[in-house]
Amino acid sequence: MPDCLNPDPDAARLRGLRPALERRARIMAAVRNFFTSRGFLEVETPTRVTVPALEEQIDAQPAGAAWLRTSPELHMKRLLAAGYDKLFQIGPCFRHGEYGDRHNPEFCMLEWYRAHADYRAILDDVQGLIPAAARAGGGDANSFVYRGRRIDLSQPWHVQTVARAFQDAAGWDPTRAFDAGRFEADLLARVEPSLPPDRPAVLMDYPAAAAALARCRPGQPPVAERWELYIGGLEIANAFSELTDPVEQRRRFEACAAARRAADKNVYALDHDFLAALEAGMPPSAGAALGLDRLVMLCCDAASLDEILPFRVR
Repeated sequence: MPDCLNPDPDAARLRGLRPALERRARIMAAVRNFFTSRGFLEVETPTRVTVPALEEQIDAQPAGAAWLRTSPELHMKRLLAAGYDKLFQIGPCFRHGEYGDRHNPEFCMLEWYRAHADYRAILDDVQGLIPAAARAGGGDANSFVYRGRRIDLSQPWHVQTVARAFQDAAGWDPTRAFDAGRFEADLLARVEPSLPPDRPAVLMDYPAAAAALARCRPGQPPVAERWELYIGGLEIANAFSELTDPVEQRRRFEACAAARRAADKNVYALDHDFLAALEAGMPPSAGAALGLDRLVMLCCDAASLDEILPFRVR
């Protein structure tokens, strides 16, 4: 028998995924409706880019003489600088070397941005978005069950500063004496497990050194206007008040490049088009990136991405 007529050995698993894929489609439709009904414009930006965003811990996937995007962030900010005020995008992003139950080298990202807003306005957005997605996924706007535990969306979300969370769970304040290695280790081993498992939890006001693209609020110590959202033990979203100062942004990119060089990682060129957009003037803005695959995991009560994605390629 010709090879082309051999049955797909994965066909039974693919057929079994139909309920999850139907839920995923409803969730995607609800996300789009949430933003379009609030006056956001859906946009598409390149997935193959000449310059990836410079971030110390995120590695881009090569694509010939270019790279696959790790995020649409820099292109979307250029649109903000050009005069667009409310934008969102749903599409694939790529990060080299990330694979596991909760990670995939190719994943679906939702990003949205507001001009003339800060990270608290974006938190208001996500507090409306999550119940809408839960309802579309077969739960209701007040709660859903994930891994045997009911997640209550009706009570106030747990919102805590990074300083307070680390003091309580790890005994030190990283906003006053930042240590990158200790910060990441304690975040994973002590702080994240201490977050309440029965409702969404938000960590906000990160150390200035832990937010390369975020605006910092002056003070003693200065902190970055950044928050991260956790639900059911999954990190779901990351948001900033955006840095709009081109001089400071260039300094941070150059510092990141130096750190990557010292770690023997690929050092990407500066995105001069993005820096030029900042120099021309970008309004005070805020935005968020949300992992839609993980949101679908939550709504489908899935322990692994294998339960909600039909195909995965390392």
